[in-house]
Amino acid sequence: MKSTFENKVVWIVGASSGIGKETAIQLEKLGAQLILSSRKVEQLEALKNQFTSPEKHLVLALDLEKSNNFNVLVEQVLERFGSIDYLFNNGGISQRSTASETSLEVLRKVFEIDFFGNVALTKAVLPVFQRQQSGHVVVISSIAGKFGFFLRSGYSAAKHALQGYYESLALEEEANGIHVTIACPGKINTPISISAITAEGKAHGVMDHNQATGMPVEECVSQLLQAVSKRKLEVFIGGRELLAVKIRRFFPGLFWRIIKKQSAT
Repeated sequence: MKSTFENKVVWIVGASSGIGKETAIQLEKLGAQLILSSRKVEQLEALKNQFTSPEKHLVLALDLEKSNNFNVLVEQVLERFGSIDYLFNNGGISQRSTASETSLEVLRKVFEIDFFGNVALTKAVLPVFQRQQSGHVVVISSIAGKFGFFLRSGYSAAKHALQGYYESLALEEEANGIHVTIACPGKINTPISISAITAEGKAHGVMDHNQATGMPVEECVSQLLQAVSKRKLEVFIGGRELLAVKIRRFFPGLFWRIIKKQSAT
């Protein structure tokens, strides 16, 4: 797998924590040149400085809610590296509130970050990939993008939207040498539930049981990078919870009986 990523220019959004951070750690060991992006610049700088050759990498502040400067950020990346080989769209936010109590304002925030910000960056990078006739977009979706779940109405809806958008993009851009991988993690041990927003738009602030007992993030990213290196269109990563996707597809009646009994957190 080292030959896949060695000396490649890889832009990782959401690199300050969770799957994004671990992706950066593993790709650095594989010899990639990294652009580390999120709103948390201090954490990104600390991550970069722990690498063997920090000067090879770039920290670039990015806020998925403020997409009007994404073309400028792309130009900054090109000035530094000259090309972009991979875009890991990992940044996002989760939700912990019922559909009835969640305001439209909070729903729009979730969509702005998880869908529109994600897509806006891809659209800013896409002309670069088209000129190169090469490039690979990696989208971190969720099994919540395959079915709805308690306290996730906005989050699940945004992930469903990502699924449709990137499946379409993959079909349209294959002729330009551009690849797409949609990753659908299940329960992964990351702090995603802590930063999830409530009906009032405040941080949930709790490490949910589903995350605390989930797959180690190191194993999740190892499986993710294997799938990307094989140019898989879609990969499911997690434990027994992934069975729900197959049951939902082939035995929908059984699925709904089972899912009603699952813990929301």
